[in-house]
Amino acid sequence: MLKVRFLHLSGLLLGLGRAAAQDIPVYPPPAPLDTAGLGRTDAQTFANSQVVGMGPSKGLIVKYERIPGNFSLRSTAVGSSVGDYNTTISKNANLVIKAYAPLLNHPHLKLILGLNYDRQEFQFSTPATTDQYGLYSNIENKGLSVIGAQLAVIRPVDAVHWYLFRAKTELNGDYNSGELNVGDYLKVTSEFIYGWKRSSTFAWGIGMQLGYNLGRQSLYPVIVYNRSFNPRWGVEALFPARVLVRRNLSSNALLFAGYEVASNNYNIKLRNAFASPNNPRVTSLELRQIDLKFRLRYERELLSFLWTGIEAGYRYNYQLNAFDRTNSTRDRLIDSQLGGTPYASLDLFIVPPKKLLQKAERRRK
Repeated sequence: MLKVRFLHLSGLLLGLGRAAAQDIPVYPPPAPLDTAGLGRTDAQTFANSQVVGMGPSKGLIVKYERIPGNFSLRSTAVGSSVGDYNTTISKNANLVIKAYAPLLNHPHLKLILGLNYDRQEFQFSTPATTDQYGLYSNIENKGLSVIGAQLAVIRPVDAVHWYLFRAKTELNGDYNSGELNVGDYLKVTSEFIYGWKRSSTFAWGIGMQLGYNLGRQSLYPVIVYNRSFNPRWGVEALFPARVLVRRNLSSNALLFAGYEVASNNYNIKLRNAFASPNNPRVTSLELRQIDLKFRLRYERELLSFLWTGIEAGYRYNYQLNAFDRTNSTRDRLIDSQLGGTPYASLDLFIVPPKKLLQKAERRRK
């Protein structure tokens, strides 16, 4: 019964968009936390989604995540001839690189260019045979890659109202440089959020995202809620995709705790075709991965321009299902689930140097 309730809870959390509004830096970043009295140092003319007490804007991020130990993989054929498959995964690692740069940085209009590269790798203790589960053979030999570019438009309307529009294109799948065909792996997402800056300690917004988080391209709701309750405690939420409680340990150290729903959508080309009831020759699959992560994260300044982040938590896999991509009906062919397991990650990120931000602030004044 407990497991059933947990699955229902996970299902409810998946009525979401994995919007990235809080991943996009706002230049300049919010004012430092006013330990003498929150909200009395912010003379901001134009609104944005950030509040005092949040960490600095991130310009370049390099992150490595590893899931230690062995965990199970159970696959069940739903509408195909491949049969069932059970094994243990001995390695699951993720490398993430992101870079953001302001193309335009006026008080009333900001354009942010973003680039990202992700690579997820799996190793199986019992290799899959290509005539049955070529899906997993592809994943183990090539890994799963994402190359993306995005453009974000941040428009502060006045001292209270702001909106954000973001368009993103990605190449997602099991490709390598020698066989990359853009049309086979291209995915496009976009989002729009309209918000209100009620004070220097409270900003929120509502919007929609057009994305692939639950499979096919669909619309998902987004709620941004950023609030600092006092000099030590705050909340940073992109509900329902991510909710984090923030603890300001000092001016250069922060602690976060909460959850995140992480989803991926990959296109897989099979070496050996197999049959399904509606397609005698399945040659391409769409792999949909949805994870629920319970997170504890620590961020700390190392240098004036360099921070580090250490994260640990527990990952629950909601699904890792494969759908027929060569059939317009997108038939579900394979149901899979990864065993729950702890995970850990380490990242470094570059932020605008404090001296540069101080000069920019003096020029605005």
